[in-house]
Amino acid sequence: MWSFILLFVLSLIAYFVTDNLIPRVGKLCINAGLYGVDLCKTNKNKIPEGTGVVSGCLCLVTNFLFIPIIFGSGLMDTQQFPHNEFAELLAGLLCICCMLLLGFADDVLDLRWRYKVLLPTIATLPLLVVYYVNFNSTTFLVPIPLRHWFGVSIDIGWLYYFYMTVLAVFSSNAINILAGINGLEVGQSVVIALSIILFNVIELGSDQYKAHSFSLHIMIPYLATTLALLKHNWYPSKVFVGDTFCYYSGMTFAVVAILGHFSKTLGLFLLPQIINCVYSVPQLLHIFPCPRHRLPKYSAETDLLYASRTIITKKDMKNSTKFVLNFLTAFHLIDKIEDDECITVNNLTLINFFLIKLGPKSELKLTSTLLLFQVLCSSMAFLIRYPMASYFYDA
Repeated sequence: MWSFILLFVLSLIAYFVTDNLIPRVGKLCINAGLYGVDLCKTNKNKIPEGTGVVSGCLCLVTNFLFIPIIFGSGLMDTQQFPHNEFAELLAGLLCICCMLLLGFADDVLDLRWRYKVLLPTIATLPLLVVYYVNFNSTTFLVPIPLRHWFGVSIDIGWLYYFYMTVLAVFSSNAINILAGINGLEVGQSVVIALSIILFNVIELGSDQYKAHSFSLHIMIPYLATTLALLKHNWYPSKVFVGDTFCYYSGMTFAVVAILGHFSKTLGLFLLPQIINCVYSVPQLLHIFPCPRHRLPKYSAETDLLYASRTIITKKDMKNSTKFVLNFLTAFHLIDKIEDDECITVNNLTLINFFLIKLGPKSELKLTSTLLLFQVLCSSMAFLIRYPMASYFYDA
């Protein structure tokens, strides 16, 4: 318990340091030419970009400072020192550090999408190696209704490591895809972090105490520094967090979920990001035209956001495009406007979907609505994880 009290104190200090550093680093970013303009505002003020590196670095520093506290009692006794746990923590922090570097490089160099998939895969390797050495458990429980055919559990071998790699890559990019309006990237990350922390606290009484304790040691400093960033990124945003924050956040979630043995539960907490990714697939695979920015369209006259749109030319339409277009239209998942030469549809993001279903909204209301949806999905995740799970797995 004393370790959590010290961690809370360190995290509180990290919050205030992050809050104080962000404006100062923001000025340095502008002087270095690392800034952007808010496309959903009438003013064209320079807003510093990539300030998520501040919260990421402070989170890592807090975890580094905490290492002597949690492992200090075993430093003088090499035989009783928890080498496995120490290796897990170092491997996890190394993965997070790699993604922080990748995100900042992307903000500065504007990397292509293929690198955003390749580099997280490489960054996950230390995590997978530690998992293999310490656990190497590749089995999963079969739901009760299916055990007559498949047995109680199935060992899927190397496919489990492939699954963990996909989870890490997806987590690192999912928050970056569901983004573009003030406070959304950081806000959804705060909700996910709170969900993970609540889940860890509930599970501290189980036989997985060490795994969930490990997760809390990383997530509490993460939440503290992220709340400080949210203060500056909330509408009207004074800073942009950039890809730095999105990649580092996603990898942080993946690290604690994989080493904490709750990767499937993390998938439930990431339900809005999964929905957004699936909805975006036709544009991500270029079945539909995919513009560089799929942000909502801002109207200066009404100060409201409207769904942005993309144009599909009929004469160049492929069979795959026709099939997906008909499917989305049949289930009322897009807003389609058709004339003799082209078809105009909304860009396929969850943000634009909310706008076509709920109507134009101010940026603040849209962010709040999307975060409320994130909270509802986390609530549903707890419902699935606890009351409903007993119907499919042994209590």
